[in-house]
Formats: sequence, C-alpha cells, structure tokens
Amino acid sequence: MTDLLTAFGLIALAELGDKSQLLALTFATRYRWWQVLTGVGVAALALLGLSAALGGALGAALPQRAIATGGGLLFLAFAAWTAFDADDEVVDGADRRSGRSVIVTVVVAFIVAELGDKTMIGTAALASARDPIAVWLGAAAGMTVASGAAIAVGRLLHRRLPADRLRLVSAVAFAVFGMLLLVEGLRG
Repeated sequence: MTDLLTAFGLIALAELGDKSQLLALTFATRYRWWQVLTGVGVAALALLGLSAALGGALGAALPQRAIATGGGLLFLAFAAWTAFDADDEVVDGADRRSGRSVIVTVVVAFIVAELGDKTMIGTAALASARDPIAVWLGAAAGMTVASGAAIAVGRLLHRRLPADRLRLVSAVAFAVFGMLLLVEGLRG
C-alpha cells in the first residue's frame, strides 16, 4: 500500500503544470469530460504499465529525438485540425463523434506527450526499487487525478468563453506543444 500511495503522490505532483495536464484542459474544452478522462485513464494505464514493467531500461531504449519530433508533428496536426475544423460536429462544447474515436484521439495524444517524460521515467525508477504493480496503479491514478483537475478547469472555461475563441485557444495550445516537442527533438 505504501508503494501505491508513494507513486500516486509523486506522479500527481509531477503532473501539476505538465504538458499532459494542459493537454487534458485543452481536450476538455472540446469534448465531453468523461471521454477525456477515460482516454487519460487508458493512456496512463497503458503507458505507465509499460514503464513499470520495463523499469529503468525503457528510458535508455527509446530514441528520444525521434519520439519528440514525431510527437511535435502530431501536435501540429492536432493544431491544424482544431483551427480549421468547421465545428459542425460540436454541440454545446461536446463533439458528437463516437465516444470511441474521441477516446482513441485522447489516448494517442497522451501517449505521445508522455513518452520519455518525467512521469514515465519516475514510474520506471520507482518500479525498479518497489512493487511494480503497486507503482503502476498508483502512478496511473496520480496522472488521472491530476488530469481530472485540469478537465474540470477546461469545462469551466468552456462555459465562459465562446466556442470560436475556445477553438482558437485550443489550436494555439496544440501548436505550442508541437513546437516545443519539435525543438526538443531537433536539439536531441
């Protein structure tokens, strides 16, 4: 139980202000809160489970430059999609596309955002010295709770800002994340 709580606390703190929390906030202005939270939870379980299972070896095995560059391009594509989407499928801030396609979008974005991130590395480091299953579950819960807070803020923003302004803010946020990842990838 101590390993689970330690992982939960450390990862939740590490996520505060992290790009994945900002990503959750951005998605929450566009999609239903439960779709975003489900996507975050699935991504956290998958990615942090992999991280815990592989321990510290995973960080050394991943080509960080390629991941960052690919992630940057993906986020730029999200920015363009958000900026130029006609918004015809968004009703009251909630996308009418199937819940499954929204959840898949969130899962992919979160996995790309978190690959090689401090959350993944921290989870791997904790799992190398503690019970990997407890660390996995605690880390996934910590990431999901931190993102849940960001989703709540995103929903509040949605109620206070017009849809076209939210779309622009979301597109800019995705573009900023994309450029940061590209710079990280190009610097190595």
